[in-house]
Amino acid sequence: MENQQAIETTVQIITPEEFLEQWLGHRWLTKRLIEIFPEDQLFNHTIGGMRPFADMAKEVLGIAGIGIKALITGDWQFTPELDYRQGRSPIKTKAELLRVWDEVTEDILAYWPQITPEQFHEKVLAFGMYEAPIYNMILYWIDNEIHHRGQGYVYLRSLGIEPPAFWDRS
Repeated sequence: MENQQAIETTVQIITPEEFLEQWLGHRWLTKRLIEIFPEDQLFNHTIGGMRPFADMAKEVLGIAGIGIKALITGDWQFTPELDYRQGRSPIKTKAELLRVWDEVTEDILAYWPQITPEQFHEKVLAFGMYEAPIYNMILYWIDNEIHHRGQGYVYLRSLGIEPPAFWDRS
């Protein structure tokens, strides 16, 4: 046994298509929150010093929208519409926010197939600051969305609005 070489096996737990399906489920649920918010509260309601939910959604859009393209092109620069930093986004209405949400989802669908299974383990330097394997980067983007969606749930409940079930991502 001492001299026996370890046999390396690779077991795939989730396929790229299943990974994408999970991400899209989260995006669908977050979009439902945006749709439920009264427009004025979407852009103005805050609790405890947190940002309005629209600002949180713009952050999710910026990170995912720039990120998915950059994984393929290497260009991590913010576009004006997706620049959520310090109030730079020109998005001012729920309709605009939902339109851009759908555009970013279309970008995800377009760019995702260009990532090969091997590339998911390659390291990237996102936004010139964050270095991690692609799969880890995408998981962070999903985690960030879930985090902000949780804040949106608190906001909706504080407004007396029942949010959709957190587990319903279909």
